[in-house]
Amino acid sequence: MPAVRSLFFLGALFGLALLLQVTLAGMISLWGAVPDLVLLPVVFHGLWRGSREGALWGFAAGLGKDFLCGHYLGLSALSLSAAGYLAGWAESRLYKESTAVALLTTLGCSLASQLIYYPLLFFVGVKVPLVTAVVRVILPTAVYSAALVPLFYPLFSRLYQRGWMGSG
Repeated sequence: MPAVRSLFFLGALFGLALLLQVTLAGMISLWGAVPDLVLLPVVFHGLWRGSREGALWGFAAGLGKDFLCGHYLGLSALSLSAAGYLAGWAESRLYKESTAVALLTTLGCSLASQLIYYPLLFFVGVKVPLVTAVVRVILPTAVYSAALVPLFYPLFSRLYQRGWMGSG
């Protein structure tokens, strides 16, 4: 029964992140930068549960983001899947209980995710100049998303340590 509770709780967390992304994220933009609220639980989960689960939940969350935001189907799924995989790679190599480690991991995973997303746009016919993408979207989004880590990661970490989202 704890596995079902963990799965339900994790699904609700990802659902909440998706809901906040489509409703609130645009309202909390800073200088045009919007945080990737869906990326945060993807990275956090990958950091705690490893590459496979990070990639799986990243793909599912990205697909949800693609559906809800009306973007090209599959682009967020692929880029967030890669972010979850990368975060999971760090799971056994870094001290996952550290908020600073989570912050740096989120920054790196956000950059990687965005650097995958923008070239994929090219393949669907959307041309965004690289410098514009990096300076106006990729870097600000990564920094803004990472800046939110100290607000959310300590709670997420405690939920894992207490068994609410599976064994940690």
